[in-house]
Amino acid sequence: MRVVLGVAAGIAAYKACELLRLFTESGHEVRVVPTRDALRFVGEPTWAALSGNPVTVDVWDSVHEVPHVRLGQRADLVVVAPATADVLAKAAHGLAGDLLTNTLLTARCPVVYSPAMHTEMWDHPATRANVATLRERGAIVIDPAVGRLTGADTGPGRLPDPAEIFQVCLRVLSGRPRDLAGRKVVISAGGTREALDPVRFLGNRSSGLQGYALARTAVARGAEVTLVAANVALPDPAGAKVVRVESARELRTVVLDASADADVVVMAAAVADFRPAERAESKIKKTSAEPDAIALVKNPDILAELGEVRKGVPYPKVLVGFAAETDDVLANGQAKLARKGCDMLVVNQVGENLAFGTPDNAATVLVAGGDPVEIARAPKEDVADAVWDLVAPRLS
Repeated sequence: MRVVLGVAAGIAAYKACELLRLFTESGHEVRVVPTRDALRFVGEPTWAALSGNPVTVDVWDSVHEVPHVRLGQRADLVVVAPATADVLAKAAHGLAGDLLTNTLLTARCPVVYSPAMHTEMWDHPATRANVATLRERGAIVIDPAVGRLTGADTGPGRLPDPAEIFQVCLRVLSGRPRDLAGRKVVISAGGTREALDPVRFLGNRSSGLQGYALARTAVARGAEVTLVAANVALPDPAGAKVVRVESARELRTVVLDASADADVVVMAAAVADFRPAERAESKIKKTSAEPDAIALVKNPDILAELGEVRKGVPYPKVLVGFAAETDDVLANGQAKLARKGCDMLVVNQVGENLAFGTPDNAATVLVAGGDPVEIARAPKEDVADAVWDLVAPRLS
């Protein structure tokens, strides 16, 4: 695939070198188009050496090749990382003062912007309006990450991890539709932990990989994503707002709040069914005597509660649950679908080297009022896209 990597003048330009490497090492042909001021951060020889292609910022170079038109016309993807407030404004208003902005105007392929700037600039009404305009026109604008910025400042505006930007771009290049554009999506991922004492907990083997894949693919399809992550040790998916929780009750609070105006809620997290009735205030010591039995109480059933809540309100429009089963998979899944009040239930068989912690997955999607849909074993991003393929028609 032919990729144009636009680089605007921000300190995060050095991170774009890693994004370029990921593209070239995966076999894509990349032309880097920096702004003139971007070369103050990373020089032309670096971009040329890493891409294996000539680098220019000027529409007057190699005029016979008409680069200000041809680059955009021939590209399969244009990604701008970092995208500064200045470039976003020029793109939104159709300005074409250099090779990058000319390329953006002539591109008829998908365009991905990954903004990076100080928080005040990202939050400014002008930037917000420009982002909204670009999204309305079909571009994917990845929300920046929250973290350390230039100097001592911290907040929204940090360029996401290049590997995560790359994953979004791969999903865009796969040709999936932007059928979640403008939709608010809430996804839970990982596994909750229920404290026994300050050191120990009851938990499960969920890694969060499937939930993160659902978030990553939803961003690539245009959604505004809130990811509620329970004890997940993975990089934040680019463009998703990540809220970290530990216990089932914490997850319940965040999910119910986030789902109040959500179009879709996907409960992919493995939520503990039970928690200790009492939490010891200090570490439980090992003695010669046999330990006392641990009394358990039920945790709230968040999926069933969401099913009840939406009977009186229009949100969420689509509710998707996940069920991990070891035996009688379909029978248990059908019973849960009826009991939970969701539109779809994604049923996984779990066990040794199945589902938890693996890069691939297989599932059966049970659909309320419809026939089951089988998803063959595939990378979890592909499984996620198969789920969104079923969700999107219900939104329209």
